[in-house]
Amino acid sequence: MQSIENRSTVRVLALLCAGALLAAAQLAGAQEHHHGAAAGAAAPVFVASSAKPFGALMDDAMAVMDAGMKQAPMNGVSEHDFVTMMMPHHQGAVDMARAVLLYTEDPEIRNLALGIIAEQQNEIKVMQAWLQHHPSLPEGAHP
Repeated sequence: MQSIENRSTVRVLALLCAGALLAAAQLAGAQEHHHGAAAGAAAPVFVASSAKPFGALMDDAMAVMDAGMKQAPMNGVSEHDFVTMMMPHHQGAVDMARAVLLYTEDPEIRNLALGIIAEQQNEIKVMQAWLQHHPSLPEGAHP
């Protein structure tokens, strides 16, 4: 016969397992919903604010970047698909740099973050210009 302590441990473990399974199911449902989201659905936006801890801002930046990359319009043309996915990736770096600027006084990190913002924004503009000059091509076609 199990002791009361062992039964309590088993119950706690069972609850933890059930919670983990529920969380996994919810995550899978959220991902299914995301991939099935209607075109034009509002993309999440990153807001750099010292009202949140730094770690939460980094999580937000990653979530926005991930959503942007998943929603990138893909057409099977490698150059196009690369550019459309890289733009939110670069914006994620900009958002993360903005977050660290709120929390650091270290001059090297501040300079690094400012450089990341300038360079990544410039590269985003280059990619946007490329997309304007290269209308969507059929699959297999290259510019």
